[in-house]
Amino acid sequence: MTTDLGNPVPAPAGPGGGRMLSGEPVLSVRDLSIVYRTLAGDVRAVDSVTLDLHPGEVVGLVGESGSGKSTLAYGATRLLRAPAVITGGSVRYAGRRLDTPTDVLQLTADQLGSLRWREIAIVFQSAMNALNPVLSVHDQLTDVIRAHLELGRSEATAKAVGLLDLVGIPRTRLRSYPHELSGGMRQRIMIAMALATDPEVVIMDEPTTALDVVVQREILGQILDLKDRLGFAILFITHDLSLLLELADRIAVMYAGQLMEVGTAAEIHHEPAHPYTKRLLRSFPSLRGPRRDLTGIPGTPPDLLDPPPGCPFLPRCSEGTDACAKIEVRLAEVRSSADPAHLTACPFVLPDAASGDARAAPGQPAVIAAASQPIAEELKP
Repeated sequence: MTTDLGNPVPAPAGPGGGRMLSGEPVLSVRDLSIVYRTLAGDVRAVDSVTLDLHPGEVVGLVGESGSGKSTLAYGATRLLRAPAVITGGSVRYAGRRLDTPTDVLQLTADQLGSLRWREIAIVFQSAMNALNPVLSVHDQLTDVIRAHLELGRSEATAKAVGLLDLVGIPRTRLRSYPHELSGGMRQRIMIAMALATDPEVVIMDEPTTALDVVVQREILGQILDLKDRLGFAILFITHDLSLLLELADRIAVMYAGQLMEVGTAAEIHHEPAHPYTKRLLRSFPSLRGPRRDLTGIPGTPPDLLDPPPGCPFLPRCSEGTDACAKIEVRLAEVRSSADPAHLTACPFVLPDAASGDARAAPGQPAVIAAASQPIAEELKP
């Protein structure tokens, strides 16, 4: 069965203009820009972000609070309300049920209704707030199922029971209300709801926030198991980089509405190229290896109503120079990396697995002039 959502679009170019060399991404964001309109001016929450998500892949989106992670995800699915405004870019979805790829930003309201949840589902940040407190688990699950699938009441109930089995919740909880469930159970209900219509993309917006570490690990293990069994792709949003190093195939580091670095989990862990990525890695303890001092990142993110010129991380960067205030922030290949899909927005600092403080020699940029290769799908190390 295929679905026609209209607005077919050609295959997008890679971040530097090259054609896609690996498998076609199921979700392709190109130069997406989003602002929040205020009386004082536009707050540039997302600034020309380009990112791909391939079938069956886990891409982690990490950054401090206020970096634009959730705005990017909700903008890509057109869930943002005023005063948010999408000012540029495209979001191309190419699911297996569609006759042709489609630009999400050009869809009508009815077409969006067919796309959301059936093709792209979301696990929202707070399960207690996302679930309706006056409806039972049964009513909320069957509402999603019947809205998108042609099933009768009894068939929808049977599917809801199967979804509870899928996420490890007793069937007796089908008649429970959200306040009668633990935090872990509520989060599993949200995951079950997201998987109710067999979507190809699941966006998870900090799904383990406020859960204890034991429950968090159980849910993360369950997410990966379900992904392997059902074959959906995941965009996983979090501020916890250590979590993504275990979970994600690729990681995109976001700061002040822009991507600072994109690479495989192994590259981000062992060959971080951007100073912001390096400082994030130094902000949590290592379970193995020699002891090291934990260092936070001094200062605060910039005011996106009036961002500083050049690199937005410059005011907080210990490796910054006057030249950093004059650069155009864009992703480009890391010159020292063997992987052309390892991209950084810093043209001066090189990866250094030992110290993380290497700089390019004078006159030698740390990145190639343009990223000629796309952000390719990588295998988890």
